[in-house]
Amino acid sequence: MLNKQGFNLWADGYDKTVQVSEENGVYPFAGYREILNTIFNEVMEMENSRVLDIGFGTGVLTARLYENGHHIDGIDFSQRMIALAQPKMPNANLLEWDIANGLPAEVKGKQYDYIVSTYALHHLTDEDKVLFIKGLLPLLSEDGKILIGDIAFQTRQQLEACKNDSKEFWDDDEFYFVFNEVCSALEDYCKLEFLPISHCGGVIEITKI
Repeated sequence: MLNKQGFNLWADGYDKTVQVSEENGVYPFAGYREILNTIFNEVMEMENSRVLDIGFGTGVLTARLYENGHHIDGIDFSQRMIALAQPKMPNANLLEWDIANGLPAEVKGKQYDYIVSTYALHHLTDEDKVLFIKGLLPLLSEDGKILIGDIAFQTRQQLEACKNDSKEFWDDDEFYFVFNEVCSALEDYCKLEFLPISHCGGVIEITKI
């Protein structure tokens, strides 16, 4: 798994790496553009919404939302990623923070219409993902939504099949979403839905109950 320094070094070539994987329809970024577009279109249902983006990277998704009038707070642990993203959205509030430490104090007292995260939460263990998502729920406005686009599977069997087909590239240091398992762990706290986009990715939508 890449650490902060690794992501700083990768930042300038990150978007190209994603593009190559997506265009070839292979793990890990097959369906990437459609996943981001699905989240973008959902957020665009509300004008001038308050958005928290967790792991915004170079700002591919967040900058589009910013350009369309949404109010952006963002968290990323890579200083170089932030440096690439900030000029695209100069008035956005972008924080350098590692979500392995939970949430920064600057966002804890706020309310958001949308909390989005793309290809970031798989760096947390399954147990930590559940705890982290529970911590996000109090930040949602009354009708707010959490939208997670990531490497994700409906079942553990589907994950194992993808792992077997992608042995040469599989990253054993990352923890991918298995929707059935996450749903079981969180169903008492929120409502979850899963939209598969590719064989290795999709969008998880979470709302309060």
